[in-house]
Amino acid sequence: MREYTERVAYHIETFPEFHATNQSKDFLGVLKTTKFADGEMEVEVGTSLRGKDVFLFGNAGRNSLGLSVEECKLELYNAVDALRRSGAGKITLVEPYCSSSRSDRTTRRNSVGFWIHYKTLMSLGVNHIATYNLHSDKSRSVVDPTLCAIEDVPAIVLLKEYITDTFIKTTEVLEQHVQENWLFCSVDAGGEGVAKKYAQAFGTELVIAHKQRDYNRANTVESINILSSSPIEGKEVWIVDDMIDTAGSVYTLVRELNSRGVGTVNVAAVHPVFSPPAVSRLRKLHDEGMLQNVVVADTVPVSDALKEELPFLHVVSSARLSAEVVMRLHEEGSLSPFFEPFDALPYLSSLKLFL
Repeated sequence: MREYTERVAYHIETFPEFHATNQSKDFLGVLKTTKFADGEMEVEVGTSLRGKDVFLFGNAGRNSLGLSVEECKLELYNAVDALRRSGAGKITLVEPYCSSSRSDRTTRRNSVGFWIHYKTLMSLGVNHIATYNLHSDKSRSVVDPTLCAIEDVPAIVLLKEYITDTFIKTTEVLEQHVQENWLFCSVDAGGEGVAKKYAQAFGTELVIAHKQRDYNRANTVESINILSSSPIEGKEVWIVDDMIDTAGSVYTLVRELNSRGVGTVNVAAVHPVFSPPAVSRLRKLHDEGMLQNVVVADTVPVSDALKEELPFLHVVSSARLSAEVVMRLHEEGSLSPFFEPFDALPYLSSLKLFL
């Protein structure tokens, strides 16, 4: 997360509010991880933090070091412990992609990964957590805000703005083409709420995909049914979701949509998890002419090599959004502006004022 954190710090330095407080630009702390021969580890803090408001950036997803989810979590927990032992004041964890939110289903005999992650962080001394688009709303139900609050910020707005800037550009195109020819489609019934927000933002029709899973195996899709009250033939379809993991759902859905005669298919998802074989699946769909564009945020690092392998991949930076969240939390300001619904028409109209 070092490169991401440096970009966030750069954006913070550009805020007038930052300079108004006469803060030093040298506000990036130093953490050093040491691994022992038997696999154990220690994290050492190389910066004086006593009484300071600390923002720790963490990621348990794909990373340039090739560390596993388990190794990333263990290092994160050790880092929090080191910060607390260093006398830090308030500790806020900024975890753009919370991988643990995938495990949020509760039955009588299964563990719940999100609860374990949250409870561990809370017991170690984290006071606040900021993340983007948890996998489901029910994840927040385990949170006790009196002990450790969680801010689940909708980074999905970044994708809507990018789609507007890159693929629409003008109010004329929005009103005369997009609202007549675009459809937004969920990958399953659970994602209907996300697709509905996209459709409302752009003034289009909505499509719901209902998938049948084999619950004896993770990340498997047996079949998909398309539910739509309007014709989809010849339409430009945008499949939207919170993440792309193995791309199994996307792969099956894109093929189903193409078999029904849609015009073009694009995908927009916040978190590019891209567990194998996601990359090969997306590349195959694109090479066969079934998938045109994939738009994601950088909540999980996307390497240059991955961008070369998927030249149709659009990566939207979330660093400035993270910088704004950090500044507002530090100043105990409101995060309400980040939760306001996006509307493409006034957004495009406001852009004309600056032309």
